[in-house]
Amino acid sequence: MKLNSKGEGFLRTEKEENSLDRLQDIHMRLVPALGENWNQHSIVTLRRQTISRILYYDWVYNKLLGKPGVICEFGVQWGGGLALLQNLRAMHEPYNHQRKIYGFDTFSGFVDVNSKDNNTHRKGDYSVKDGYEEELQELLEIQESQSPLSHIEKTFLIKGDASQTIETWLDDNKGIAIGMAIFDMDVYKPTKDVLEAIKSRLFKGSVLVFDEFSCGHWPGETIAIEEVFGISNMRFQHFPHQPNCAVCIVE
Repeated sequence: MKLNSKGEGFLRTEKEENSLDRLQDIHMRLVPALGENWNQHSIVTLRRQTISRILYYDWVYNKLLGKPGVICEFGVQWGGGLALLQNLRAMHEPYNHQRKIYGFDTFSGFVDVNSKDNNTHRKGDYSVKDGYEEELQELLEIQESQSPLSHIEKTFLIKGDASQTIETWLDDNKGIAIGMAIFDMDVYKPTKDVLEAIKSRLFKGSVLVFDEFSCGHWPGETIAIEEVFGISNMRFQHFPHQPNCAVCIVE
């Protein structure tokens, strides 16, 4: 068994690594041949783990239904989570134009790594290609064009260090409450800074989503939660197919 090549802490056998590489090869070759229904047919190469992630986001989104407030995702990277949230919004509450989604990311990887983080992580990890946020913005606009009320802008990217941009965002949006905050920044400092900053915008019923809770490979997130809220004061829920993830409803 070995850690996967992306250093995300997953244990895979050599056989699994090889089959995953083969699946990628087939996917890249197959998509151009699938014709105008390529998006539908390309699910043939979806892995169990990816399907589980989609089901997880739907499970999480259902916890927000019937509640006010916007969605903030802290840690966007390539934008898969944002696209999922957009489509879930279109399916579950197609006419709720107040359910705005804000995605925060540097798009250049970690600003820094604290001593409270695992020493295998480095500044700049999880960066994307230069200028990708512009391409992602276009992708999100295309996704939105397939949804009801597509003429109303409802999804926004906030580029920069979330430790700093969250303060500006809060100042610019004084009348906005946060219905759901998704934390996928992995490391200690930005997680703690954002948790402290948004506390006053959460209400009883707000949904907090953590992507690396109680995960030894990513200790910084849990340490930040403990320092800001105290874990013993929180009631966590767990989706069985996402081992590292936890959800807490503010009480």
